[in-house]
Amino acid sequence: MSFIHSAADIFNKHALLYQSRFMDVSLYAGCLDHFCKQLPQDAKVLELACGPGNITRYLLERRPDLKILATDIAPNMLELAKVNSPGAEFRLLDCRDMSALKETYNGIVCGFCLPYLSEEESAELIKSCAALLKPGGVLYLSCMEETEQCQSGIKTNSAGDKTYMYYHRAAFLESSLCDTGFQSIELSRKLTQAAGEPDNIDLVFTALKAGIVFE
Repeated sequence: MSFIHSAADIFNKHALLYQSRFMDVSLYAGCLDHFCKQLPQDAKVLELACGPGNITRYLLERRPDLKILATDIAPNMLELAKVNSPGAEFRLLDCRDMSALKETYNGIVCGFCLPYLSEEESAELIKSCAALLKPGGVLYLSCMEETEQCQSGIKTNSAGDKTYMYYHRAAFLESSLCDTGFQSIELSRKLTQAAGEPDNIDLVFTALKAGIVFE
C-alpha cells in the first residue's frame, strides 16, 4: 500500500532539494516587481508558505525597506529561509489557520501553497488574507492551472514520495477574490517546463483590497 505524505512531511524531508531547484524566481520577476510597486515605504508584508526564502530574498533585494514576516509549515524550510533572507522575521505557521496573526499588513504574498490546498481551503485562505490586509493592501497569489493535461490527484516526486496536488481554475480563484472584496485583479500566466515532467501553466494573481487608504 502506498503512503501518501502530507505537504509538511514532503517539505521537511526535501527542504534542501527544494532549495536547490527553486531559489531562482526570475520567471515571476515581473509579477513580483508589480507587487512591490503597490506597497508604501516601510510596508509590512506577510508571506505564507515561504519555503527556503526564495521570494523573501527577491523582495528584500528589490525593497530593503520592507518589514517581512515569512511563515511556513515546515521547520526545515524556515531554517533555510533564515539563512537565505536574514532581513526578514520568520514564524512556524500553517496557512490554513492564521488565527494567531493579530496584526494587519500592507501586502500578503502566497507563492505556491495552493497546490496543497483544496478549492474550499483556497477560498478560506483568500478570506483570511482579506481580513489581514489593510484597506488598499495588495495580495500576490500563485498556483498551477487546472487544464485537460494537468488535473488534481496523487503525484509522485523525483524521490518517490507521493502527495496530493491541487490544480486550480482561474475563474474560481478570480470569483473568490471578487467575493471577498478584492479589486483591480490582474492575472498572468507563466509556462513552466521541467525535464521528464508535463508542462504546467502557473497562474499569478495580484489584487488590491477595496477601501480607502489612510497612509
